[in-house]
Amino acid sequence: MFKIVLFLGGLLCLLAVAGCKSKSASITSLQRKQAASLISEAEFALTIRELARAEKLLTQACALEFDNGKTWISLGMTRVRLGRKPAAKEAYESALKAYEEAYALQPKSAQLYLQQVYLLALMRRMTEARSVLAEIQKKHGADPEVRSFVQTRQLDAMVQAPQFKEIAL
Repeated sequence: MFKIVLFLGGLLCLLAVAGCKSKSASITSLQRKQAASLISEAEFALTIRELARAEKLLTQACALEFDNGKTWISLGMTRVRLGRKPAAKEAYESALKAYEEAYALQPKSAQLYLQQVYLLALMRRMTEARSVLAEIQKKHGADPEVRSFVQTRQLDAMVQAPQFKEIAL
């Protein structure tokens, strides 16, 4: 009995130590290369309109490289086109989380913050998108991209675009 308790205690300590490491740091360069290959193949599948194949490949890529917001967005878009909106929402939520984590590591990057606005708009969470945009304006008001985005009311124009409506929830 003592050995089992000791084993479980050791296992819990090992899990606790493993949990302290950055998730992105746990992605190996081999996994990133494999994900890049899968993404490339998925892009080809999308080109020839093989949506189910692209979804499968993008799902595999996201499992390998879970911190890549762009891949999660592609997966979400593909799922919307397949009519799988609940699954698309999960992918968009994962993309949002990836961009939030990336921004936390690079707080001077306004682009990572603008991506969050884009994702919130895709999920039709417009009040939250506008709130985040206002926060971006406070933190990155001098950034030319942010200034242009706000002054030209790109958020409103974006959500009205037919291409955006095709991939939004």
